[in-house]
Amino acid sequence: MTCAAKPTRVRLLGGEVDLVTPDDVLGFVDRAVSAGQTAIIANHNAHSLFLVGRVPELARFFAAADLVQIDSVPLIAWGRLLGLPLSRAMRSTYLDWREAFWRLADARGWRVFYLGGAAGVAEIAAARIMARHANVRLATRHGFFDRTPGSAENLAALEAIRAFDPHVLMVGMGMPAQELWTLANRRALGRQVVMTVGAAFDYEAGVQPTPPRWTGPAGVEWLARLVTQPRRLAWRYLIEPWALLGPALQDIGRAVSRAPR
Repeated sequence: MTCAAKPTRVRLLGGEVDLVTPDDVLGFVDRAVSAGQTAIIANHNAHSLFLVGRVPELARFFAAADLVQIDSVPLIAWGRLLGLPLSRAMRSTYLDWREAFWRLADARGWRVFYLGGAAGVAEIAAARIMARHANVRLATRHGFFDRTPGSAENLAALEAIRAFDPHVLMVGMGMPAQELWTLANRRALGRQVVMTVGAAFDYEAGVQPTPPRWTGPAGVEWLARLVTQPRRLAWRYLIEPWALLGPALQDIGRAVSRAPR
């Protein structure tokens, strides 16, 4: 898309991220919607960086994304250690900008479609959001369907999205399912801003605990999640990061080559 100058993009741990704050992200969405343009907004964290080297289609998704948020304070800290112009203000994920997003959607009267979650969960989340923001038009569909391209269930999901004609489509199927679905179906979706948002509506519906917001800026949100869901997240948070040692050494090599002599 070309609605605004692209932000600075840097390479970290084998992936590329944009130097944007949550306000920058919402400004990007607002301009894209106002211009009637299509855009994909993604996010990188240690889990996605682990997967991107192992799932070629995921690497293609991130290459196609118009904006890639940094969903990780430790990733920001690593970039700063390398001398890159990052700050904690650039930590950006759904829980960081959700209320600002819904206020903006309310003010603009946006149509928002959420695809994801278990049956019934998104409806609860949508009701809570619309109770706070009466001008938001919000439709949902659960994410447990046959996502095979060309399947009857996938075609039905695409038709529901096209019929609603959203300004913003949020895809919350977990990583990498949401990214791979977006990549496979982006040409059939129509014209809107697509945001991959993980368990956003699980948080809104209260079926998944929301980490205390201070843990995000402090860089320990991963620990809060691990404490509440150890069986699901122990591998992701304690084992996967070690696989990023090779890309980390490459980052150090690039930093050394940039250093003044």
